[in-house]
Amino acid sequence: MNFETQYNQKKEWVESNLESFLPTLDVKSQTLYDAMLYSLNAGGKRIRPILLLATNEFCGGDTENAMPFACAIEYIHTYSLIHDDLPAMDDDDYRRGKPSNHKIYGEAAAILAGDGLLNSAMEMICHDIYHHMGDFKNIKNKILAAREIFTASGCKGMIGGQMADIEAEGKRVSKEHLEYIHMNKTTALIMASVRAGAFLGGAGEALLKNLTLFSKNIGLAFQITDDILDICGDEKLLGKSLGSDIKHEKTTYPSLYGIEASKEKVKALHEESYQILDRYEGTDFLKALLKRLMDRGF
Repeated sequence: MNFETQYNQKKEWVESNLESFLPTLDVKSQTLYDAMLYSLNAGGKRIRPILLLATNEFCGGDTENAMPFACAIEYIHTYSLIHDDLPAMDDDDYRRGKPSNHKIYGEAAAILAGDGLLNSAMEMICHDIYHHMGDFKNIKNKILAAREIFTASGCKGMIGGQMADIEAEGKRVSKEHLEYIHMNKTTALIMASVRAGAFLGGAGEALLKNLTLFSKNIGLAFQITDDILDICGDEKLLGKSLGSDIKHEKTTYPSLYGIEASKEKVKALHEESYQILDRYEGTDFLKALLKRLMDRGF
């Protein structure tokens, strides 16, 4: 089975399960449900849940066992995008080629839709853990995966990175400060996708250590690529307006190092990730996914 077929299969598995984990809401809260569903079904590459499922599979795990965690990752990522687009944050009118959530439902509903998706992620994982209480080894791995996801999306991860990013607007921050923003705002959730998949698959300590470095590299490369594409990307392909970083006077890799040096950094990070995967059998899909990320935009 070639990469495209495997990728699309995993994407379809995720998308076919996304709605099934949403809570059933009273009709009085229909607008909330519609707003959550609007952004959840707006498309996207589903990179994070696919990374989780692929890592879980590589480590010997079962896809059905990992699916609630893959969907939880996508709920959390989607909530972060809804909030990101708000006027108080990045103030973007479009996401994935469609009007941002707040442009359709208003700011208040968009905030609550993001909150709803985050809480739904916690609900589905707690529900899944409860129904596996009889399997001690599996439940331990699930708890470790859950802790990984919610730590990465919390104050010591994505939320903390978002705050640092906002406070850095209009300032020339240091290289160390910029790396802190990138490591938390974007990389943390990508690392959590890989590490949670590894926990669910029962990865040993040595393998987990190598997969952690692999995910750190691709997470940082992903954000640097976003920085580059915000300057010279294709709006139609990206599905959102360019120039957000310049508009908000943000320090980015290209602004500190230049476009070409930033591209070289992305290549170096991906090359190191390839070298990590080369140590193991059964990493063909992850290698192909890595190439897909590497080729994104340039």
